[in-house]
Amino acid sequence: MKHIGTAISARGLSFSYDLKMPHFMDGLSLDIEEGSVCAILGPNGSGKTTLLLLILGMLRPVKGELSIHTVPLQGKHRVPKHLVGLVPQEESVAFGLSVFEYVLLGRAPHLGMLEQPGKADRELAARALDMVGIPHLKSREVPSLSGGERQLAMVARVLVQESHIMLMDEPTSHLDLGNTRRILDLIRMLRQNGKTVVFSTHDPNAAAAVADHVILMKKGCILSSGSPADTLTQEFLSMLYGVDVEVASVKGRPLVVID
Repeated sequence: MKHIGTAISARGLSFSYDLKMPHFMDGLSLDIEEGSVCAILGPNGSGKTTLLLLILGMLRPVKGELSIHTVPLQGKHRVPKHLVGLVPQEESVAFGLSVFEYVLLGRAPHLGMLEQPGKADRELAARALDMVGIPHLKSREVPSLSGGERQLAMVARVLVQESHIMLMDEPTSHLDLGNTRRILDLIRMLRQNGKTVVFSTHDPNAAAAVADHVILMKKGCILSSGSPADTLTQEFLSMLYGVDVEVASVKGRPLVVID
């Protein structure tokens, strides 16, 4: 697959939630190519979400450099939503907002002050609901949704932002097998459309299914970084999770089984 540049770059990135304590993340460096799918894989507490929030600008590094499309990020300022969008694990939604209204909020970065969404915006929202497979839920109030349905609605909302880079924090964590497949297919489609997708996960098989590049994280550090074949190995995954695993090859992709 041919990529045309670097979407996200970090050099010597360090971060601490408590400046009186040792850095949780210290000296992290990485490059994520434009138009690629990158999976950040690791156990709970490994720093996956922290790294996504640093990329988004919601957290500020103690030291180091972080850039989006070669443009350095300065200070604790959130990156514009037309450039980078985030699908969080959870999000608080005001009572009474319908799924369609919630998804339509994703068009806000493209609207002027007091400008109302137009026909084209509403059509984008409807298409996004179709893409994630929940058009039948458009009139439901968001708080009434199940965890999996709400996850799909959050993905649809970020889709209509039309961001160049999409960050997804554990996008399949609340989903059943069918909806997991739908999200993984959607990630593939976004890559085909030239988007850069970075998603965190604790599931090595989700990473193996769609990622061009995998970053293994443990305790705020990068254990390994490279192709799925190079990173999703018995040696690295056993070190990552602290249990013995078996790795087979299915259709040219690693398949991980807990031994």
